[in-house]
Amino acid sequence: MSLTRAYHDRTKHHFGRFAPSLGYLDWATQPNPFRRYEGARLIPLSRQVVGSAVSWRDLFLWRPAAPLNADTVGEFLRCSLGLSAWKQYGSSRWALRVNPSSGNLHPTEGYVVTAATGDGRLGVHHYAPEVHALEERVLLDVPSVEAAPFVSQQSCLVALTSIHWREAWKYGERAFRYCQHDCGHAIAALQFAGRLLGWRVALLPRFSDEAITSLLGLEHRGGDGAEAEWPACVAVVTAGSPTAAVVADPRPLTEAARRIEPARWAGVANRLSASHVEWPAIHEVARATTFPGHAADLGVRPGSDPGLTPNRADDGAGTDARSLILRRRSAVAFDPAGRPLSRSAFLRVLRAIGVRPGSDPGLTPAEVAWWEPEVNLAFFVHRVEGVTPGIYAFLRTADARARMGRAMREEFLWEPVADAPGLWLLAPLDCRGIARRLCCDQDIASDGILTAAMLARFDEPLATKGDWFYRHLFWECGMVGQQLYLEAEAAGARATGIGCFYDDPTHDLLGLRDHAWQSLYHFSIGMPVEDRRLTTEGGYAWEA
Repeated sequence: MSLTRAYHDRTKHHFGRFAPSLGYLDWATQPNPFRRYEGARLIPLSRQVVGSAVSWRDLFLWRPAAPLNADTVGEFLRCSLGLSAWKQYGSSRWALRVNPSSGNLHPTEGYVVTAATGDGRLGVHHYAPEVHALEERVLLDVPSVEAAPFVSQQSCLVALTSIHWREAWKYGERAFRYCQHDCGHAIAALQFAGRLLGWRVALLPRFSDEAITSLLGLEHRGGDGAEAEWPACVAVVTAGSPTAAVVADPRPLTEAARRIEPARWAGVANRLSASHVEWPAIHEVARATTFPGHAADLGVRPGSDPGLTPNRADDGAGTDARSLILRRRSAVAFDPAGRPLSRSAFLRVLRAIGVRPGSDPGLTPAEVAWWEPEVNLAFFVHRVEGVTPGIYAFLRTADARARMGRAMREEFLWEPVADAPGLWLLAPLDCRGIARRLCCDQDIASDGILTAAMLARFDEPLATKGDWFYRHLFWECGMVGQQLYLEAEAAGARATGIGCFYDDPTHDLLGLRDHAWQSLYHFSIGMPVEDRRLTTEGGYAWEA
């Protein structure tokens, strides 16, 4: 058994026991939610609103791109990794972000490699969402011809890292999974913010973890006991085509960063907690899933088109996309007597998370990813107009019907649903109690409109690609989840990701055996119950 699979099994929740964790919250060591580089030059970002004229419906259409400059980079980061609100209860005050996170702990950090900071010099910058500014870590001396595939007048790079301790503080060993979910949410958040401006976002598979570490100077962070940041991914953000960047060799850029003397890297990373609990299993799986880089291009994502066509009458289609993105919240409770979801809105959700073929698949989670999609869904439908309550399968991949049909229970019906290609009724029944039980007995899984289990092919892709793909499977789940979040908001509902679920009981219910398929993320949509004890302020005072 590989170390990665051993970690995965070790961190499953079971009816009789949960994955290893501390078992309580040590408030004295609660991590600071904001990483800062003290002493680095602070570059305030533009506060100009430049993405406000796009409806949620039109976000799905290609249109002329805005120029990439200091104003638009500021808007892009504000609408992807920035703060969405401040909440307060009594003397406690905390921030929410545009990109969601398990437990609102935010292990994901963002970096930007760009020359669009006002002075035209190419630099590596850390994004500080607390103050909506860039912290300049170093200036790169790279010939423009070598940097052009990645950084130019119409493109920049955004890199993401994970601070595992932020999640492990609350969730123990299972935290590595949640860090990957959060990375996927952040990737999709970049994608949606880019579409506000007409930009394309694509992950760059040739950037290995080692290359990302060098490019960002992660080994030159200074600080006494500052928590480690693990490289995740690099994406190109461009007003043109991302193809050249996807296939380009990153070595000239990363080797230029390696040549920089350690003393030139500005800023000292702050320490987030006074002390820590070590979780060796997390360090082991992080090392086991190190990404070596992959020579892939945009053409490796054939996918399958479920055949859903735009419906201009869909719920929420005319909603202002920027406002919708910034108002997204994770629901804490649902009203079991709330209004059901309309059938048209449900079909919009399916269309949004489906996969379209070709290099221009439209705005779906497959647009930004370079690998073939591996995640399909089981829906527990409770209250959707014109849809029989029950357990459904929604297939996003071309071969899923045959593969899942063989793997799941023989007694499932597999009846296709009219007007919803890719959706199959498996068992008509009231499944509210089932959904609640599987999701760690949380009412949010039964009181809502529907709950989903994201099912990924597991053994085969890890065997053929390598253990590094473990992280990518969770990223894909996070990307699908971000789409579900926003589609729920567009329909006047709300959603929440559910990381606490009973793994193998979910597999048992569906008839899945061994590790051919694994459930990696659960998700629920419903009509929210607001906690009126909390007060809410905007993400930034200057927006009031």
